[in-house]
Amino acid sequence: MLRITKKLEKKYDENMIVCFENEVEICSCVSENNRKLIEKLIEKENFKGKDNEILKASFLEGEMLISMTYIGVGKKKEFTENKYREILYKSLKGLKGNILVSSKEEKLLDEKIFTEIVYNINYAFDKYIEKKNENINVDIFVEKKEKIDNKENEILGEMTNITRKLIDEPANIINPETLALKAESLGKECGFEVEILDEYRISELGMEAFLAVGRASKNRPKLIIMRYMGDPENKNIIGLVGKGLTYDTGGLCLKSPDGMFDMKTDMGGGATVIGAIGAVAKSKLKKNVVAVIAACENGIGSNAYRPGDILKTMSGKTIEVVNTDAEGRITLGDAITYITRMENVSEIIDVATLTGGVMVALGMTTTGLFSNSDKMVEKFMKASENWGEKYWRMPLFEEYGEMIKSDVADIKNSAGRWASPITASKFLENFVENTPWIHLDIAGTAYLDKDGKWFKKGATGVGVKTIYSYIKNI
Repeated sequence: MLRITKKLEKKYDENMIVCFENEVEICSCVSENNRKLIEKLIEKENFKGKDNEILKASFLEGEMLISMTYIGVGKKKEFTENKYREILYKSLKGLKGNILVSSKEEKLLDEKIFTEIVYNINYAFDKYIEKKNENINVDIFVEKKEKIDNKENEILGEMTNITRKLIDEPANIINPETLALKAESLGKECGFEVEILDEYRISELGMEAFLAVGRASKNRPKLIIMRYMGDPENKNIIGLVGKGLTYDTGGLCLKSPDGMFDMKTDMGGGATVIGAIGAVAKSKLKKNVVAVIAACENGIGSNAYRPGDILKTMSGKTIEVVNTDAEGRITLGDAITYITRMENVSEIIDVATLTGGVMVALGMTTTGLFSNSDKMVEKFMKASENWGEKYWRMPLFEEYGEMIKSDVADIKNSAGRWASPITASKFLENFVENTPWIHLDIAGTAYLDKDGKWFKKGATGVGVKTIYSYIKNI
């Protein structure tokens, strides 16, 4: 899909030249006559290379018809990677076939950004559609002498798209068992170990709260444990926990039909940690990572858990069920206890499509971040800068913890509408046992119902690249 080349070996369907404003340069490969033609076109159209400015030219070079497009990216001093992502996505997404990209500016041939954008453009959930998406192939023409290794960027593109596919699959295809099998298959491909626990072994661990959420569904719960030990002599282990609700009806507190339609995406956190550990393992990072998903369906039926129930968790804490549609935090609580006590992790990042409230607060562009560790947050924010992903740290003041106190149990699973993303995070904080921890609420960013600035509508794979970069650089 993307190749970095120093040699022009084939005919291209499109030749794209990217330039800063007032730094337009004509390719030295064209003949003198065509050079004059392009100069005249530039003069006639007054093309300067301003932000998103485009100039197209077609001409014969020998017997070959050349299609050439100049793309302006604006003033050099105003350049940002996010602005460039947007321009590249807009410029490339409508093209077909083989495309050559060149520029006299090295920073405009950034293989990291090109790989990301090409993978975004080529991703399509068209498995169930007769007419398939037509991929583009992009060659970046560079004159550097040193060899460029783009393998890591390719792996990140691949794992992000695997995450997207898991989220985009309907719930009649992805259920707790098939999600576990997908993790197992990826583990064999990438080099991480997978252990899958059934409900009997889960019960032996005392994870009764997790089992209660999934007990009404025909598809039985699974605890998916993924381990990659790239540095076995090091005791530091990064723990990843992903919410794994492969479908959420809301339980007896039933969602509306509109609210249920996209609930196949409620395992987005689980898909994200699968993609992240896959990227770490396939890149052979010298790090230790354990990822856990408490996978289940929140169904309805005579065996469903109820408002008013009191559930016992693996930690020993009890939960009063106020709302069966606040189920994800219940499953995450047991998963966090498991990874803390059984896997001896040094720190935890949990990822979840947890609350509609985070969408009210931050919309669809920013992920809510909650943490008990300033050090982790600083490093995580730094890692996110590589990928244009936006995160915003939210408060975890003690007063919010008061809102989930119960009269009949240790905590209740919902405090209602007010500050719902924060009270949900305070709920999770009860289970981290002072382990350094970040919670990412991706409810607004995991799935888009319309095209974004450099994403197609549908699953985004948010978090995979940032978590990978965080793990790589700690």
